[in-house]
Amino acid sequence: MLAILKNRIYRHLFAAQVIALIGTGLMTVALGLLAYELAGADAGAVLGTALAIKMLAYVGIAPVAQAFADRLPRRSLLVALDLVRAAVALSLPFVTEIWQIYLLIFVLQAASAGFTPTFQATIPDILPDEEEYTKALSLSRLAYDLENLISPMLAAALLTVISFHSLFAGTVVGFLISAALVVSVTLPTTTPGPQRGIWDRTTRGIRIYLATPRLRGLLAISLAVSAAGAMVIVNTVVIVKARFGLGDTEVAWALTAFGGGSMIAALTLPGLLNKVSDRLVMVTGATVLVLGTAIGALIPTYAILLPLWLVIGFGYSVAQTPSGRLLRRSSHAEDRPAVFAAQFALSHACWLICYPLAGRFGASFGLQSTFITMSLIGLAGVALALRLWPASDSTDIAHEHPDLPPDHPHLLEYAAQREHRHLLIMDDLHRSWPRE
Repeated sequence: MLAILKNRIYRHLFAAQVIALIGTGLMTVALGLLAYELAGADAGAVLGTALAIKMLAYVGIAPVAQAFADRLPRRSLLVALDLVRAAVALSLPFVTEIWQIYLLIFVLQAASAGFTPTFQATIPDILPDEEEYTKALSLSRLAYDLENLISPMLAAALLTVISFHSLFAGTVVGFLISAALVVSVTLPTTTPGPQRGIWDRTTRGIRIYLATPRLRGLLAISLAVSAAGAMVIVNTVVIVKARFGLGDTEVAWALTAFGGGSMIAALTLPGLLNKVSDRLVMVTGATVLVLGTAIGALIPTYAILLPLWLVIGFGYSVAQTPSGRLLRRSSHAEDRPAVFAAQFALSHACWLICYPLAGRFGASFGLQSTFITMSLIGLAGVALALRLWPASDSTDIAHEHPDLPPDHPHLLEYAAQREHRHLLIMDDLHRSWPRE
């Protein structure tokens, strides 16, 4: 997996991603503690609202930002957005009112709505080989897991010597280093598509996405992921501090367990995806999330919470990591940024539903009822994925038979199966958009 880091451009971008995410992870812990300081036991409701605002920025801005971003130099755009995010993070320690949290979160995530899809769509251009790109997806998943694993561990250590307000400084440093690393490389230029109107450019990615069966299934998987993830992200601080009466360090360790499970999954996925279809892997991961969330309603102690969060983290990564392969398989080079932006917006629309539900529902009706509700939402996502994503839509595992003659029945049957699947895929693409 680490062999792809020999590619200098990818190595620098991966390092930028890791450092920025560690800083973001520190901000996640600090934001939860800031919400608890301002709102007490209602911190879950505050976090749920703040994260819903984040999702509104993602859903509303990502497609529009992409429509203009594909006409701008990638490197300059990514650096400018990193600097905006650093400026916002610098302001967070001075927040004294809840509304200020909401305002700054919107500005920060509006910048991320332009940054993340552009960053993600750049990687397939740097690593065009399918196997290398699969490894890059797993490394990217590991990078996100660093936000859930190393950041809380680092936060737990830092909280023994500094106040949580100082953790925001780590976020600022992360974004600045990320910008410097992006500046240090030359990125591939965007593949220009035909000239289109602003409405067509803004909605093209979503239209392609929703016309593709496997991507509709991916959206259903995203619903299951967001239902379980929202419970962990929004209510961990409430479960640990309000229910179990523990402190800030225990909050950080609970989030570390979640990140650890996700990291274990990311390390095992590259080999698994060479043998098992993306559909089976992702549906299995989503099913683990549904079961884990349902069990969450019965958590009696902090000691049980940690392994449960580990299992949910495992399912979280399994359900999400292969998504980039589906997006790449379903788009031409010139449409790739639009399709990635569509996934970014639509998947975060699922989080927009689940974040406030996990926060407000938990504050009003209790955590046990919320766990059950979120597990039912996840179950609906799994059922929709099975219905919307055809089981025949799979990728053949490459294999050879050097000892068999070309007219051997097995080779003829294998060729016929490949041709049938090729026709299915081409029909899928034809119905999604005309080839240009």
